[in-house]
Amino acid sequence: MREDKNENRWDKLLQIHTMGRDDSRSDLYRYPYEPTPYCVLERMANTGMIRKGNTLLDYGCGKGRVDFFLSAQTRCQSIGVEYDDRIYAKAMENKKAAASGARTEFVLESAENFPVPVEVDRVYFFNPFSLEILRKAMARLLESYYENPREIQLFFYYPSDAYISYLMTVPELEFLDEIDCMDLFPGGDSRERVVIFTIQE
Repeated sequence: MREDKNENRWDKLLQIHTMGRDDSRSDLYRYPYEPTPYCVLERMANTGMIRKGNTLLDYGCGKGRVDFFLSAQTRCQSIGVEYDDRIYAKAMENKKAAASGARTEFVLESAENFPVPVEVDRVYFFNPFSLEILRKAMARLLESYYENPREIQLFFYYPSDAYISYLMTVPELEFLDEIDCMDLFPGGDSRERVVIFTIQE
């Protein structure tokens, strides 16, 4: 119950509507819409790893919670990519009212087709899609990196073993850090963490 209160409180503060899960367009490749809990985002914002000069790319952004919250808390710019037109429409609706709407933009596109802007240097994933699509998204990210070499940090919340195994095999990636979130939820789920990788010049 306390969790729901925190979720409601932040949605109200940010003047957005992002609660609830949506399975209606999920399949083997694209997973259901489920917003990242605000308590996890608070922990991420407090690391100092995302700041005013950064541009955050949020894959499978849903209704835009990560984008609105992190741009409000850290003053970063954010770009949300969403393939589901109905959920994208909700993100755009939120943008009109959101306190941090001016620093956020949303793109209706599938991750594997989205050309990553050269200013992007922070990337967020909350298990938005299958490993197959992750590989294609990673290829897009690396294209952007080689076009404009810079340090890019990738944040993976609640990562699957398959994701971690794959990421460990990408030569350009280096494990950087981990934000433990197990204490935020009951049940002792070891996936409750944000694993951070970096691509460096």
